[in-house]
Formats: sequence, structure tokens, C-alpha cells
Amino acid sequence: MSNLTTLERLILAPLLRLHDSLYRKTDGRIGHHVPGMPGSLLLHTIGAKTGQQRSSTLTYAKDGDSYLIVASYGGSDSAPGWYHNLRKRPECEINVGPRRFPVTARIITPDDADYSRVWDIVNKNNSNRYNGYQIRTSRPIPVVALTPT
Repeated sequence: MSNLTTLERLILAPLLRLHDSLYRKTDGRIGHHVPGMPGSLLLHTIGAKTGQQRSSTLTYAKDGDSYLIVASYGGSDSAPGWYHNLRKRPECEINVGPRRFPVTARIITPDDADYSRVWDIVNKNNSNRYNGYQIRTSRPIPVVALTPT
């Protein structure tokens, strides 16, 4: 994530790492809601290359029964590893707080008719940060809908 601002690199990144560690180690009991931030979930995938279990803490927004996550990687020119994992195996699990359940991922790209609508939902939910991330990169940033199965 080389496109981070100095403020993000010095303050936000360490806080997010601490939050991620706490959320994972408590299996979602602590860290689902952090004051002043949108809710977060734990995404559990199988590595596309390694076949190993992977977990990522991600901000989400709700859209009906689905949980929307964004493959922004802070505006990096490459997509996050979890995105590649979901492309290979869309069946995965999430924790929303301590509740863990299976979901199926549907990748929504800018050429999808629903993209503008879901982009507006996730961007508003995250204080318009995703617009800033999109400016930093030339790659289109996909939204992923995680629907309980």
C-alpha cells in the first residue's frame, strides 16, 4: 500500500493493525464496532495460491441481507490478496461480531449495472474514503457482495 498519506502511514495504519489483531484473537467478540468508525467483519477465505486459511478484517456496509466490502487496498495499484482468494473460491465465511456464518461472494465491477448504487452505499458508509482511493489508482476498485447461504 505505497499510496498511503503520511498521516495514514504514521497513525491510521498502526491503529488498524492493532484493531485487526484484537478482532481476530477474540474471534470477533471485540472490534466489531469501534467508536467513530464503520462496522467491520472478519473475512475467512482459502488462499488462491497456497490453499491455506486466511482471515482479513474489513469495513463493511449492509445492502439488504448482503454485506458489502471493497477491494480498495488503500488505493494501491494491486488488489488485496483476499480479493484473489474470492475470485478463485467465492464460497467463504465471515464473522460479524462473534457470529460466524457461510456466505457466497459476488464481485461487482464498474461495468455491472448495480455498481454505482453499491459504490454509493460503501463510500457513504466509510466517509467518502473510497472516492479518494479510486483517485490514487488507475485500476477500477471492485465492490464485493457477501450473501449468507
